[in-house]
Amino acid sequence: MRILVTGFEPFGGEGRNPSAEILGLLPRRHAGLSVSTLLLPVVFGESARKAGAAIRELDPAAVLMLGQAGGRPDVTVERVAINLDDARIADNRRKKPVDRPIDPRGPAAYFSTLPVREMVAAINAAGIPASLSLSAGSFVCNHLLYSVLHQLAAGSPGSAGTMAGFIHLPWLPDQAAAKTGQASMGLDLQRTAVIAAIGAIGASLAPVRGGTR
Repeated sequence: MRILVTGFEPFGGEGRNPSAEILGLLPRRHAGLSVSTLLLPVVFGESARKAGAAIRELDPAAVLMLGQAGGRPDVTVERVAINLDDARIADNRRKKPVDRPIDPRGPAAYFSTLPVREMVAAINAAGIPASLSLSAGSFVCNHLLYSVLHQLAAGSPGSAGTMAGFIHLPWLPDQAAAKTGQASMGLDLQRTAVIAAIGAIGASLAPVRGGTR
């Protein structure tokens, strides 16, 4: 069985993005899952299209999307994606949608289909602060999460039974150093947190590992 883990390139004037750097630090196999990775652009629409194409190609059992939420003090596992693009800053193609639905015909929101509470518990058990979050924001991270869940709910090819969800990661210490009073977390701890989350996802999939994925 396969898990697809995605991360984002740097954005907003930052030179780094922990979600991008973690992709190259993950094991190729963990918790009974083959781990595939994909780096995405911080661009409305384009990131979702690339992730959607990878899901159709790889037919993963689960999709774990990673992104940066600078200023948050811990690893946050997202529960909800809303049908709204409302950008405070421009994306990396200078797009800045305001008060725009992601899909005018789509539902107002989707819930993550990953085992979010178990993921938080596994990260905490590894000695790393983590919590559930009810807001993935309204920038490209939320757009990606909503779009992927919408694709999976529609039952497109390569999506049957696929679980998906999102984790936001704090700034790295050198990113926060230039911002007075902001929280940060080292890359090694963030990597450990993501691996713990993958472990929780793998445990939730254990009863169906007799499948063909």
